[in-house]
Formats: sequence, structure tokens, C-alpha cells
Amino acid sequence: MDRFYQYLVNTYKENEPIFLADLRIEGMSDSNIRRQLKNMADAGKVRRFDTGIYFLPKKTIFKSGSQLAPEKVLEQKYLLDNNTRCGYLSGLLFFNQIGLTTQIPMQYEVVSNKATKDYRETTLAKSCVIVRRPRVPVTEENYKALQFLDMLKDVDLYSELTGERLQSRLYYYMDDVGIRLSELEPYFSYYPDKLCRNLIETKVIYNGVLA
Repeated sequence: MDRFYQYLVNTYKENEPIFLADLRIEGMSDSNIRRQLKNMADAGKVRRFDTGIYFLPKKTIFKSGSQLAPEKVLEQKYLLDNNTRCGYLSGLLFFNQIGLTTQIPMQYEVVSNKATKDYRETTLAKSCVIVRRPRVPVTEENYKALQFLDMLKDVDLYSELTGERLQSRLYYYMDDVGIRLSELEPYFSYYPDKLCRNLIETKVIYNGVLA
């Protein structure tokens, strides 16, 4: 077990998700790897986050140790593929992150190239996760534009801000992350007409032209 534990310490950072399905160690069978992880979890050397997901806990002043953030697991599981961007957060969580709602979502929503269906519900540590297939493949270059357009499509449903306050917040976000109309236009045709109405009503399209 010491050799296996040392491998994990050398390969993974503290509070970084370890996916059982990704573990491949020369000379060790899958069943042996599973057994070793279980033994280390029982001994407190690693902690189990969810089925097939473990982590090396960071030492803290508290006896229970550190916790693994669900967002970190979501990132590794759905948003990155070998450190290459393949997805993004969506839904109420994103609305909350950019200050358009104070609601705390009861579920996570992600859009990912890894999705095998247009819509699927699954769980992560007892939390509901909605996984959607993107309208076009997600890349490092386009994910912010697609994330922004997804939000704008539903901005009339979930935003607590309206009028000038909403416009100001959207303009600020566009400027902060460097989104321009020229980056959004190629994807308009993949969205329903509702998006165009929201672009005009929020005057984002004018901001894009003038920026």
C-alpha cells in the first residue's frame, strides 16, 4: 500500500479529484487498484468523495480535514479533457456567478463535449447534475461566447436584474472577459429566435457594435 500511496502523492495534488476509472498503474490490475484505494480510505490516507472518486485531503486544524469542492470535480469530469477545455458551467449557477441572481442553485448544469445525449441527469455526491450536449463543439476559444449566449437565451427567465441595471451588468461582464459581437455572431444561427430578441432588448448587440 505504501508504494501505491506514494504514487498518488507524486501524481495528484491535495484536494484534487482522483477518478478510479482513470487510474492505470503498471503491474496492478483494476481490482487491485480498487482494493488499495478502499484500504487507504479505511485508513484515512485518502477520502472518498463519491463512487469512483477519491482525493488526498489537505491537512487542516480541524479533525475532519479539508473537503473536495464539487466544482473542482465537475471541472475535471466535464469541463476539461486532458487539460483541454471541452465544456462550461451553465444554468442558474452561471447566473449567480456573474451577479444576475442571488438564488443558490439546487443542482449543477454543465455543457460538455463529453455528453452522449442532448440532455441527461446524473448525480454527484448526492447533488443533481444536468449534462447537456453543446450546440457546437466547445473549445478554449469559443466557450466564453457559447456560455454567454446560453445565458442570454434565458436571461428573461432567471435574471433578477432588469433594464439599465441588467444592461450595465452584461456590459461589464463582456468587457471583463473580452467578449465582442464578432465572437458571438457566428453562433447566432444555432439558437432560437428568442436569443435575438433578448440581444436587442438588453441592447447587448449595440454594445457589441460600439465596443
